[in-house]
Amino acid sequence: MKLFLYPLLFFLLWGVPLWAQDSASDTPLSPAAIRLQEAADIYFDGNPEDALEKYIEISKDTQSREAFLNAAFIALEQGSAKQAVDIMTSAYLFYPQDEDVLEFVAEAYLADGQYENAEKFFSLLPGGGERSEFILIQLARAQAGMGETKLAKRNLQRAAKGTNHTSLSNYLLGQIYEEERDWKKAAEAFGAAVAYDHQFTEARRHYANALEQNKKYDDSYRQYRILRSASPGDAQANAALKRLRLKLTKTEKELTPRKERTTHTIVKPVVSLEGKLKELRVALGTTAGGRPSHRESVIFTPSHPFRITDKATGKTLALGQAKETWRAELKKGQAALVSPNAKRYVFSGAVVITPKSASSQEGATILIEKVMSGAGMTWASIDDKEYRGQLEIIHDKKRNTLLPVNVVNIEEYLMGVMSSEMPSAFPMNALRAQAVLARTYALKHLGKHKAYGYDLCDTQNCQVYGGVNAESEPGNAAVESTMGQVLLYKGKPVEGVFSANAGGFTQSAKSAGWYQTPYLVPTSDYKDFDPDTLQPYQFKTLLQHPQEAYSRYDKHVSRAAYRWARVVEEENLRQIIKRQKKDIGSIVAIIPQKRGRSGYVSRVLVKGTKGSVVLSKENVIRNNLAPGMLRSSYFIVVPNYEDRKVKNFVFYGGGWGHGVGFCQTGSAGRAEAGQEYPEILMHYFPGTELKDTREK
Repeated sequence: MKLFLYPLLFFLLWGVPLWAQDSASDTPLSPAAIRLQEAADIYFDGNPEDALEKYIEISKDTQSREAFLNAAFIALEQGSAKQAVDIMTSAYLFYPQDEDVLEFVAEAYLADGQYENAEKFFSLLPGGGERSEFILIQLARAQAGMGETKLAKRNLQRAAKGTNHTSLSNYLLGQIYEEERDWKKAAEAFGAAVAYDHQFTEARRHYANALEQNKKYDDSYRQYRILRSASPGDAQANAALKRLRLKLTKTEKELTPRKERTTHTIVKPVVSLEGKLKELRVALGTTAGGRPSHRESVIFTPSHPFRITDKATGKTLALGQAKETWRAELKKGQAALVSPNAKRYVFSGAVVITPKSASSQEGATILIEKVMSGAGMTWASIDDKEYRGQLEIIHDKKRNTLLPVNVVNIEEYLMGVMSSEMPSAFPMNALRAQAVLARTYALKHLGKHKAYGYDLCDTQNCQVYGGVNAESEPGNAAVESTMGQVLLYKGKPVEGVFSANAGGFTQSAKSAGWYQTPYLVPTSDYKDFDPDTLQPYQFKTLLQHPQEAYSRYDKHVSRAAYRWARVVEEENLRQIIKRQKKDIGSIVAIIPQKRGRSGYVSRVLVKGTKGSVVLSKENVIRNNLAPGMLRSSYFIVVPNYEDRKVKNFVFYGGGWGHGVGFCQTGSAGRAEAGQEYPEILMHYFPGTELKDTREK
């Protein structure tokens, strides 16, 4: 249908008289504002269909710009692109110069596959500013749909020079080069997308393929290895690895070398003058869920003379000298310690290795070979690591494995957490706030993995703990300057949860699918945006056109943590749903059914040709909508069609993590603005208090 046919159709659909075009701006705002808020309440209560009807009703009665935009936004979310087109082309009659209206009209046409009309409206939008980068990408998508590849390529090249949508523009540019079989340029474009956002799994997949086509087999193999780490069940990655092994010029060990450590670090023991320090038992090299991983040996080297005792009896089994390398091994169900001269010490249950230095000013450490970290993530690795305190080795007969556990006081544990969880170059007040929260989290969750024989794990399931390797001078200073301080609510440690970046809004614990908590409520990090009057359509603006926020702080951290994009192929999504849920056939729609006032999606309907699946809770949503995982559940999603069938889904998202509680990047922005760490903590955890909880 051509553009010039629409006006008559709109009047028939919406019943809007010609004279209303001039008087729309005089419509009283207060009654409409009340009705808009009522419609928003319906939407945020999890009834988007009813909210859509309400917004349509308001738009007919008042010609409210916000009602049109909200109605179109929800229609697009519900997969009703044609309805969105009707709504927005009617809105255009009243607001022909409004940039948001023009953009929504163009987006509706693009979603409906009307590429010529989409191009016309995107072309009407003014250039310049941060919005132009996104407009260039959408203009290129419309042009690609029209077969105007040269124009699309030119606009994507311009967009790729920007700073906010670098990964998406390079990904789309790489796809054009792929179609042209220009594998060198394709690899450059996909590589740039991955460099901007290492979580952009789909770009990495295309990058690996382009490298293989360029006969750079070793580099291709590395990328497929990363893909498999993020998604072990990925059939494409596993098949590629098998295929490429025959073409490698280096061994697998040379391609993915572990970080070996042969020298010990001189560390200063942490001593409290105000009271006792809590002792923690932290499992090392655990899986993504914090469970024990399978190990048949634990090779360790203490820095100082050490004693090995049987944990159950306290009996000394052996004595060792400084820097001797010993091994615990498991053979045919029997556990034993093996000394450097091959003497064996059979044990059952657990043994404890305790090194001791001659000076109270010098701390002892233990090197452990081949400790897994980042399980299930794109940066997963197996490296040698160094730890303070004692090493306990458990013979877990039930799981037929050896389990290394680091026994360390809470303050020294925190030193190994700080730089693993927050960049050490962040402002000191952000680091102090993080130290308080990490301490609070540890005390609150002491015994979380008691069923496995330890208090905490070393993964994101608890807190990422890297031992001495992860310590830094600023991180240690933050721990020592807040020693013993814990965040309390009504006298008890708070649920000190945190995420890398909340994307401008934190969400409540209840919205994340957890539980109702008085202090885990939505908070805003936006500087020039009023969340109290937020309407659903504004999530498009917030996610596609980054607003100023404390969490937009981008020093020492990737911009992709604040705003990101993913392009998930329908075929890959279909396999994920089939593997992790059930076979619902080809995916035809992803429909957010409930979105919290912070923008995070808490319920999603995935529709297929053979059925559907409902995803609830933020971690379930993130883990089932993309290979590996989505950075967060704060997103909008747009289908992309080819020959009237869904080719892929484009996610525009914000933040990294669950978005509940403390925003690490936001704290850095606030600290840089001059806020002290108690003020920062009170912002993210209202109604709480700081207190030193050390035992006197």
